[in-house]
Amino acid sequence: MFLMYFVLVIFAVVLIGLLYTKLTLGICKCSKHLVGKVVIITGANTGIGYETAKDLAFRGARVILACRNEQRGLTAQNNIITDTGNHDVHFRQLDLASLSSVRKFSENILTNEKRLDILINNAGMVGAKHTKTTDGLLLDMQSNHLGPFLLTCLLLPLLKKTGSSRIINVSSMGHRFAKFDVNDLNMDKVRYSSKVSYGNTKLCNILMSVELSQRLKGTGVTINSLHPGGVDTDIIANVVNQSMFLKFMNLLRPIFRAFAKSRWEGAQTTIYLAVSPEVEGVSGYYYSDCQQASTSKLAQDKDLARKLWEVSERLVKLNN
Repeated sequence: MFLMYFVLVIFAVVLIGLLYTKLTLGICKCSKHLVGKVVIITGANTGIGYETAKDLAFRGARVILACRNEQRGLTAQNNIITDTGNHDVHFRQLDLASLSSVRKFSENILTNEKRLDILINNAGMVGAKHTKTTDGLLLDMQSNHLGPFLLTCLLLPLLKKTGSSRIINVSSMGHRFAKFDVNDLNMDKVRYSSKVSYGNTKLCNILMSVELSQRLKGTGVTINSLHPGGVDTDIIANVVNQSMFLKFMNLLRPIFRAFAKSRWEGAQTTIYLAVSPEVEGVSGYYYSDCQQASTSKLAQDKDLARKLWEVSERLVKLNN
């Protein structure tokens, strides 16, 4: 009898979750074409990054897939060209966990591209344990925040030159898990937690957007961040050295899939921020399901956002 009740409760929870997900799902309904526009998407070889790239290629944009893995990047390029008929889709190697790679990529873009209309900082990772990069930075902090931060700063001259350009940071509601010390981005002073570390990086995405929106006033360039929703991607499954938390999450993946958005659905808010006339000139906000959403109090702290910017500049040696 108990087992029957338990199964019924689980079924009811899954059903309610499915209904809530579908009823609140935001879909970008804008049909705007992007012929003549140039777009860069990091982590575009898989997941919502791939779906975003394919959508913008369908709209006629010149799409640059900025990916770490060459084989996967070239495969994504070929698949998008085949599916969309747009041959102006290109792979460029970029490893956000290497500051030299970010600088090399940015130099290539500044040398070879005449404009940049949309920069989408989509690439992200979770669960690297307390691992440092060759730059001496926490791997997930560099991959999720400091690498994209440097990339954005280096490409700002081209974005400003183009005018009416958009920067989009893919964050997460996971920013609410943050336990943040702006003077300890490497988490050397506390016990490392992959959950907290991920939350810290996603908080940084939002704070970066808040601060940069102030710095970009009057330039015509906007920046916003977003939560894509619970999406069925491989971001956790692909982690080799998983924490107990991530192992538990993987065990629940079959149940999660019942609640989750598809990758196409998960890409909708990113696409909305990239193309919708509704957000023309709108900057410094956080979105979910194609509409503005609330954030944690930390994510609204403008003083913290300014301090993070200054610390980030120093860690990536921006002015050296």
